[in-house]
Amino acid sequence: MREERSERSEMSENGDGDEGKDVRWSPDPGGTAPPKCRAAAGSPGGAAVPPPPFSDQVLENVLENVLCFLTSRSDRNAASLVCKSWYRAEAQTRLELFIGNCYAVSPARAIDRFRRVQSLVLKGKPRFADFNLVPMGWGARLSPWLAAMAPAYPWLERICLKRIAVTDEDLSLLACSFHSFRDLSLICCDGFTTIGLAAVAGNCRHLRSLDLIENDVEDDEDEVVDWVSSFPPGKTCLESLIFDFVGCAVNFDALLALVARSPFLRRLRVNEHISSDRLYQLMTRAPQLTHLGTGAFSSSVEVGDFEESLESAFLSSKSLICLSGFRDLAPEYLHTIYPVCTNLTSLNFSYAQITAEQLKPVITRCHNLQTFWVLDSLGDEGLHMVAATCKKLRELRVFPVDATEDSEGFVSDVGLAAISEGCHELRSILYFCQRMTNAAVVAMSKNCQELLVFRLCIMGRHRPDRLTGEPMDEGFGAIVKNCRKLTRLAVSGLLTDRAFAYIGLYGKLVRTLSVAFAGDGDLSLRYVLEGCPKLQKLEIRDCPFGDAGLLSGINHYYNMRFLWMSSCKLSLSGCKDLARQLPRIVVEVIRDSSEDDNSDAVGKLYMYRSLVGPRNDAPPFVKIL
Repeated sequence: MREERSERSEMSENGDGDEGKDVRWSPDPGGTAPPKCRAAAGSPGGAAVPPPPFSDQVLENVLENVLCFLTSRSDRNAASLVCKSWYRAEAQTRLELFIGNCYAVSPARAIDRFRRVQSLVLKGKPRFADFNLVPMGWGARLSPWLAAMAPAYPWLERICLKRIAVTDEDLSLLACSFHSFRDLSLICCDGFTTIGLAAVAGNCRHLRSLDLIENDVEDDEDEVVDWVSSFPPGKTCLESLIFDFVGCAVNFDALLALVARSPFLRRLRVNEHISSDRLYQLMTRAPQLTHLGTGAFSSSVEVGDFEESLESAFLSSKSLICLSGFRDLAPEYLHTIYPVCTNLTSLNFSYAQITAEQLKPVITRCHNLQTFWVLDSLGDEGLHMVAATCKKLRELRVFPVDATEDSEGFVSDVGLAAISEGCHELRSILYFCQRMTNAAVVAMSKNCQELLVFRLCIMGRHRPDRLTGEPMDEGFGAIVKNCRKLTRLAVSGLLTDRAFAYIGLYGKLVRTLSVAFAGDGDLSLRYVLEGCPKLQKLEIRDCPFGDAGLLSGINHYYNMRFLWMSSCKLSLSGCKDLARQLPRIVVEVIRDSSEDDNSDAVGKLYMYRSLVGPRNDAPPFVKIL
């Protein structure tokens, strides 16, 4: 019973809900025997008693009809843990399946439980793969999942993949297997080319969205396929087309024709090979767009009629609320977007080195902005402008132009303090800088108490408060103390055990914690593991945490989705000890080619829960303990 309950709870974890709850249940309130048998046993002489007016099957049918209205993953996971009948009914009515780790459950097991899935979200590699900390060829292949799903879910309509290895053969199989397929999103995936894109475009006749987000699709020049021309002729169902990270040029005439015959298109993000003198032609054919990625916001033709046409196209785009792109930015064209600024709720300048002077006439028109991504080239002065204008801002991300540790950086505590004073509705912030103070972080904790996400990345190692020279303990302590709804936190800078004690004491809702270049020793890790009951994802790099800190979480790892530690002070013997004590946890040691195989030091540790045990496709540089 205990093992089965635990397995059901872990399967629910892949739906990203109330993971790890130890919910006690029995098949029914009266015991394990069917109602008829229990009634017969309790009657005189064992005579049969008529069954109740409603059978279990009828009740399950009613329950299924009710659960159809339950859309939240966490609510569905909780419902599946009530009892066996709820468990079965929830599985029968679940149409959307979320699997946060492709190795946490096997394709066969997921398919056996969920028989009617129409939509799948599947995640693969750890997040630190985005920082080149996971070697190429680590795993997370789509192939085994696709081979199992193709015959089991022929009605599948939507697939979203993140950090998954996808081949052209995978995309071809996908395009031919699901006849009602509508939506494909590939995020931070690798391994495919324009050949696979052509297969999807040509065979998925009901395609509604093709979103290629942060996938570096780079073909050799002699192997590039004209995938845009592969879309079938005639009117399309396209609502979203995103290919801003496809590195090769596309057939512009074919793209122009595709946009023209896609009356439902709402989202279009093009790559850097589409310049502004071509962008306006696309916009003219799709005035209904709500989201636009501009590609290269520059042109090789002379300014004149083209510039007026671009401004006219923006003027006609009455529905536009989200604007991104701006690669290879030509500042002299920025005035063309003025007509849409008032309606914008999202603006992304994270690929444009825009200065405060260039930003000013744009941002002062964006009074309804809720999401703003930008490079730190705007400086503290630019952030003051944002704070003065964007009173409805809910998400801010400030990325570095130069992400090296010894870079100067253009923003500091001054800009952060300005944002906290002007943007009280802020819910999420990611802020890269080199200079920070406790006072600025404390001010944000008091002015923006509704924060859900606070990620402060001080890029230099062990940087203290720039004014006092003190550790940044009190700043981060104030964040977890005053922002009681906080679910995601990233800490950096000079931090002692005191900061982690604060996190353990006040961070009761924190689900994701990222730590870099911080902490005094193992006690810091122990404070977090013992104090944060909701913790699901723990990412640690370059911290002085060793075996004692790792083993202090023995009683907590079953409630977490994963733990990543790199460049810490772990030993192979300590990791083996952990693996022995937690048999249902997969412990992977990842070695770089430069590491000594005979060394006891562990460079990278990735640990996660799995219902099916260790995977069978680990490469030679991965050792599963």
